[in-house]
Amino acid sequence: MRKFETVRVESSPSGVWQVFLDRPEVANAINTQMGKDLLTVFSEFAADPHKARCIVLSGAGERAFCAGGDLKERNGMTDDQWQAQHLIYERMVRAVIDCPTPIIAAVNGAAFAGGLEIALGCDFILAADHARFALTEVTLGIMPGCGGTQNLPRAVGERRAKELILTGRAFSAAEALQWGLVNRLCASADLMREALEVAERIARNGPVAVRQAKHSIHHGLNASLADGMMFEVLAYNRLVSTEDRLEGIRAFNEKRPPVFKGR
Repeated sequence: MRKFETVRVESSPSGVWQVFLDRPEVANAINTQMGKDLLTVFSEFAADPHKARCIVLSGAGERAFCAGGDLKERNGMTDDQWQAQHLIYERMVRAVIDCPTPIIAAVNGAAFAGGLEIALGCDFILAADHARFALTEVTLGIMPGCGGTQNLPRAVGERRAKELILTGRAFSAAEALQWGLVNRLCASADLMREALEVAERIARNGPVAVRQAKHSIHHGLNASLADGMMFEVLAYNRLVSTEDRLEGIRAFNEKRPPVFKGR
């Protein structure tokens, strides 16, 4: 994958990729170029599902995961310019949410406004124990517009989400863990190591199976239980004829680690 102006991308032989929001001098705030860069990065992952087996998304530096939209860039924008930029941000977040490869957010500091919305678009979140979170948009006379009003209630419940969104108040990593927004808290020095360990464990599993399981969970939650179970069986049946299914059973019986090829 090519180099980007505001995003740093690193790969590994295991198929685990790291994506860093890379504007540490402004707390990794999202400007128009970062929106375009993230849209391209995750669109490329979606276009080639074999490229990565798991992705860890984090922020560069120690100060922040992402402070949200770059308000200095937005200062003085016309209505048309604001909406044109926001369309890029909408597509960016959709690219994260729709990526077939599992994405782990490693929140290394503040995740505010659009930064929290990006983290919420990932499959799950590991956070440094000093991290802070907030959807602050209403304090600026706007509202979350990149999935915040949809993904936060799904993570913490409707009433808690209403409190957090309508007040715009910040909350701690410990609160995020208690409410189910975050899966695990880590010491700051251990965050990336622990996130990569989880990613490596995912990467060792059957990649087609992992993508199908993610797809089933993601879409089944928006359906009735009966429809969700039907969707699950359809996803399951797509795995029966794969080489990986045969390899997994063969490796189990031969008492060795499987070597999955993603086909």
